[in-house]
Amino acid sequence: MFCPKCGSILIPKENKYVCSCGYFTREKEELKLKEKTKETKGVEVISKTIETDPKTSEECPKCENKEAYYWLVQTRAADEAETRFFKCTKCGYKWRSYT
Repeated sequence: MFCPKCGSILIPKENKYVCSCGYFTREKEELKLKEKTKETKGVEVISKTIETDPKTSEECPKCENKEAYYWLVQTRAADEAETRFFKCTKCGYKWRSYT
C-alpha cells in the first residue's frame, strides 16, 4: 500500500499502516495478492548432439570413414606442438595425433 499524501510505502505497525509523513490508516486492512497464470507444458528434453567442431578429411582407424571432426589442445609444454584430436563423423570413435 502507498500513502495517498506523499506516495511512500506504508509500514504496518500494530493495527494500522503508518507513513513517515504522518499519515496513518484507522485499521489495518488485510491485503490479498491474486495472480492468474497460464498453464505451461513441462520442459521438453531433446537428446540430439550438435557438433560445432570443424570437419577435415582424416581416415578413421576403426571404420575407415574418410571424414572426422577435429580440435586442438596444448597438452605438452608451450614450445611444443599441440595435440590434434579427431572424432569420426560416422561411428564417433575418438583418436589423437601428435604432430
